[in-house]
Amino acid sequence: MRKSRKRLMLLLAGMMVVMSACSEANNAKESPKASNAPAQTSTAQTAGQTEAGPFTKSANPITIRIGKDVDAADKSLPAGDSPESNQYTRYIKENLNIDTKIVWQAASGKDYDQKVNLSIASNDLPDALVVKDTQFRQMVKSGQLADLTEVYQKYASPALKHIIDTTQGLALKSVTVDGKMYALPNVTTESDMVHMMWIRKDWLDKLGLEPPKTMDDLEKVAKAFVEQDPDGNGKADTIGITGPQLGGLLNADFINPNNNNYGFDPIFASYHSYPGFWVKGADGKTTYGSLQPETKQALSKLRDLYAKGLIDKEMTIRKDAQELIKNGTSGIYFGLWWAGGYGPLADAIKNNPKANWQAYTAPLDVNGEFTPHMGNPTNQYLVVRKGYEHPEAAIQMENLLLRDESKFDVKVAIGNYPLRIVFAPMDEMDVTYKMMKEVLAGTKKPEDLDLPGYKLLKSDAEKVKKVKLEPYDKYDIQYWDPNADLGAWKRMYSTLVGISPLQKPYKKTYSVTYSQTKTMESRWASLDKLEKETFLKIIMGAAPLDTFDKFVQDWKKQGGDQIIAEIEESLK
Repeated sequence: MRKSRKRLMLLLAGMMVVMSACSEANNAKESPKASNAPAQTSTAQTAGQTEAGPFTKSANPITIRIGKDVDAADKSLPAGDSPESNQYTRYIKENLNIDTKIVWQAASGKDYDQKVNLSIASNDLPDALVVKDTQFRQMVKSGQLADLTEVYQKYASPALKHIIDTTQGLALKSVTVDGKMYALPNVTTESDMVHMMWIRKDWLDKLGLEPPKTMDDLEKVAKAFVEQDPDGNGKADTIGITGPQLGGLLNADFINPNNNNYGFDPIFASYHSYPGFWVKGADGKTTYGSLQPETKQALSKLRDLYAKGLIDKEMTIRKDAQELIKNGTSGIYFGLWWAGGYGPLADAIKNNPKANWQAYTAPLDVNGEFTPHMGNPTNQYLVVRKGYEHPEAAIQMENLLLRDESKFDVKVAIGNYPLRIVFAPMDEMDVTYKMMKEVLAGTKKPEDLDLPGYKLLKSDAEKVKKVKLEPYDKYDIQYWDPNADLGAWKRMYSTLVGISPLQKPYKKTYSVTYSQTKTMESRWASLDKLEKETFLKIIMGAAPLDTFDKFVQDWKKQGGDQIIAEIEESLK
């Protein structure tokens, strides 16, 4: 009992240390969200133009001072380059005559958030930086941001505006306060919102099992993976389901709805449980998904799976969940479409070329439907300091990335582009998947795919046959050649394997809101901590399942009811 208690304390500590960093820090290493594309811009892009516009090169040098998030694990910069001086910053200087100067930098995730928060509190902002929703709203409230309404209309490229328009007003609404636009909102492709199951199909084949569809199927497969030596090494060393790593989340939430790789989102969703999201109750009124009986039911199942040893016992204290996948120890994990090739699978197949990871929309609910929660198309905000003389510079830098991203050397991580935020048409990956199918079938050629808004499409079409082997309609690992072009393989494997399951209809659940209310500013940190600690204890068996009922009561009393009332009022 003493050892179990000690393990619990370690697990809780591990999970809470970087809780605020959430999922973006866990998954930023090789996110492919740079796969965003604009229309090809016309003759007005020349360096000699004089009329101000999206791609005007300034006659005089412009300096923009920025705060920068830096991936500590990134080793892609060549010798002599740095986050402040690299192929991207030089390209910006050459094309726009803008010098980017980093006034401070911090590791992606918690460290970066803390640095942003310190800048807000001290009213000492760089000229521009990328922030999240809560930080953006605090900056607006403090009067720290430039009004970008006219700057956006004059300087945003047609391609950038088109992508923002694909959200049907949601993106602009998220950055508009009292009729003024205070940030440039990013747009993520809809596919970036859906968490699904990745599984070792070669293990399934060896054990004579079918890919699991229901929760009962998933439990049976995970049990077989643990007990039947699927890797054939004669040792009882395999893990059924990978869980969140140190600082990871059991589930995504309305503040960080996307990119929760290695969490349990699909399991919760199979019970119609949406913890961390604001949903409509049976009475039609707004309520919090974490309070619902469906969430208690999902926690009960996760508690059972953990007790049976089917989930990684070291979840939330393991420094890197990917290590289990890379070294061939685990057979199942949950994540996004790009959590395959862009995630741990390049290393996994390097260690074992027969490791056949495939993606499925599972587990399904009792009606046989896949019912994931969805995110907000906007989750990043490019803001400009009030009083900065050249707010257009920040927008022009985004225009340039959208137009010319495919020209860059992909060996250098796109995260080194200063002030980068994600821009993708909502249907970007669906279109990419369908067009790659046509290229492989011979009904489309790369030159047919230089489409406005989908800049990487033509490049993808030129590379797909380098890495995809015949038969083209089969996606198992033996029908790929990653060694031909590893970068192309990462993208194409993620696209064809990861997007394929999403071509089937699925039932989407959106949060009623993705913004915070006044009471959240003072109460949310403690409410969030209460929730995460309670849920982890329940899953680990360190607290009775009925602890959930007390959690619901405490959450409501400690400000939750007031928050729900504020959300209801804001929706009127």
